[in-house]
Amino acid sequence: MVENPYQNFLETPEEQKPQRNSTFRLFLEVLQTLALAVVLYFLIDLVIARVRVENISMLPTLQPGEFVLVNKMAYQFGDFDRGDIVVFHYSEQEDYIKRVIGLPGDQIEISNGEVRVNDQLLAEPYISAAPQYNGSWEVPPDNLFVLGDNRNQSSDSHRWGYINEESVVGEAMVVYWPLDEFQILSQPVIVKANN
Repeated sequence: MVENPYQNFLETPEEQKPQRNSTFRLFLEVLQTLALAVVLYFLIDLVIARVRVENISMLPTLQPGEFVLVNKMAYQFGDFDRGDIVVFHYSEQEDYIKRVIGLPGDQIEISNGEVRVNDQLLAEPYISAAPQYNGSWEVPPDNLFVLGDNRNQSSDSHRWGYINEESVVGEAMVVYWPLDEFQILSQPVIVKANN
C-alpha cells in the first residue's frame, strides 16, 4: 500500500472537532482571566485609592507629581491619630492631602513659630519651616484640624477651619511613583496630648 504524502494535511470533519474545542477552551480561559482581573481591580479600588500630589503644601514629605496609595479602610476600623497624613474631599472637585494635628476636643495654639496641642509642644521634624502665623482653635466634635508640612505655603485648617471626619477618603500609606522616591509614610509620634 502506498501512503499519500499529503495525508497528514488533509483533515476529516472528525479531526477538526478537537481543534475547535481547544480553541473554544482557550477563549473561555482568556475570558475568565479577564473577568477575574476586572473583579480584582474593583475590589482593590474599594480599599485602595491612588492619589497624585498636585502642590507644594506637604513639602518636604511629599513632592508635587508623586503618586500615593491611600488606605480607604483605615478609619472604618481604627481611629484618627495625630500625625496621620490624610486625603479628604475639600470640595466636590478637589481632594487635599494634609497632616492631622488636632483631634475632636483638642486645643490648638500656634504662636512664635510653635504648634501646641493641649498645651504640649509638637515635635515636628518633618516640616519645611516653622509657621509664621498665630492663632488658636478648639476642634469641635467629629472634626479634625489639619496642616500642611510646608506650613507657610499651605492652605489648611489655619486658614479655612476644620474638616469633617466624614470627608476623609483615607490615610496615605506609600509613595509608589516615581520609583526612586518610593517611601512608606510612617506616622511620627508628634505629641501625646491629653484630651
